Amino acid sequence: MKLLFVHQNMPGQYREIVQWLLAAGGHEIAFLTQRRNPPKFDGVRTIIYKPHHVPGKDAYGLSKVWEEATGSGFSAAMAARKLERDHGFKPDIVVGHVGWGELTFFKQVWPDVPIIGYFEYYYNLHGGLVGFDPAETVSDHAPFLMQARNAIPLANIETVDLGQCPTQWQRDRFPASFHDRMYVCHDGIRTDTLVPDADASLSLGRLDHPLTREDEVITYVARNLEKTRGFHVLMRALPRILRERPKARVLIIGGNDVSYGGKSERPGGLRREMEEEVGQDIDWSRVHFLGQIPYPEFQKLVQLSRCHIYLTMPFVLSWSLMEAMAMQATIVASDVLPVREVITHGETGLLVDFHDPNALAQQVIDVVSDPGAFAHLGPAARGHIVQHHDFLTRCLPEHLARINGLVPKAKEIRIDA
Repeated sequence: MKLLFVHQNMPGQYREIVQWLLAAGGHEIAFLTQRRNPPKFDGVRTIIYKPHHVPGKDAYGLSKVWEEATGSGFSAAMAARKLERDHGFKPDIVVGHVGWGELTFFKQVWPDVPIIGYFEYYYNLHGGLVGFDPAETVSDHAPFLMQARNAIPLANIETVDLGQCPTQWQRDRFPASFHDRMYVCHDGIRTDTLVPDADASLSLGRLDHPLTREDEVITYVARNLEKTRGFHVLMRALPRILRERPKARVLIIGGNDVSYGGKSERPGGLRREMEEEVGQDIDWSRVHFLGQIPYPEFQKLVQLSRCHIYLTMPFVLSWSLMEAMAMQATIVASDVLPVREVITHGETGLLVDFHDPNALAQQVIDVVSDPGAFAHLGPAARGHIVQHHDFLTRCLPEHLARINGLVPKAKEIRIDA
């Protein structure tokens, strides 16, 4: 089969399925992206395109996102046309993320080629990020700005032949009229490689011995240290955690940028802001900011963690949460609807009020003080991910079935290929 994947930041959600298709053999794969230095996959034709148009700084706020989306969408469509003209590549199916508008004009290029679109988030005034933090004021213009952002999925539901949502909560964010045109299935977690390891160790520059599961290690992981992922809540919980657990070490993964929501107005970002707020009450010799680390190091960190903290406002679930569950981490997470989809309190993890740093501190202290009392949580968490979100046995068959349902039978992908 000829497949074209489209994602602004290659490979995005398609890393595992592209690698599986390559290993299976017999397929022609192209990938269209804006990423300047995308990862290399042997056997994948990678096409990098630049947006045809970028809105100016003074662009009208209600149309700026759509203006940017159409600039990306037109350029992506022209790149697709060039792919066929120069290389004779016309896909049997297009699989891509709709969020940045890249798929918007693909039916104008190939009206007869089916498209599966990844629908990640629909902006609503209630139940999501907006208004969740009582400390933040919601602008009177927020409903209009959010609906303006929704112009992209509203247009693309008519572009795609089928939509995909990774979780039920994300699907339910979209209008009911979308639901019968979508299927719910996660990208997939490689539970065959993400496994617990009792012998895991990790060396840190300032320590004279590697950390192991014998150490009292507390971990926190996010792409960036920001409020959407609860970094400020973590920092406010640290003074009590470190005070009551004098041997604990806290390992924090995350960049100093912002992926979601607004930026801190303080120079140095939210990390500097929180250091100034709670810094005098923290023993910094036991707090390690590791930045964004290689994936194998992330695995070791989770495998040796005695308590793994996952915080988020109501938003898209992080892959790192499900990956940590697959590695049997004992997880303390924020009690919000998207998290409840994979964690049941007391069964597969522990849930606390996102807004209550003291509750977070108490729960973490309980876990690291008596890990045996919570030893059942990790295996149950792994069991849940294996049953519902494993890539090879659960998600891959579903995705291939959906692809096969849109192409001629002679071109179908066999799961045992």
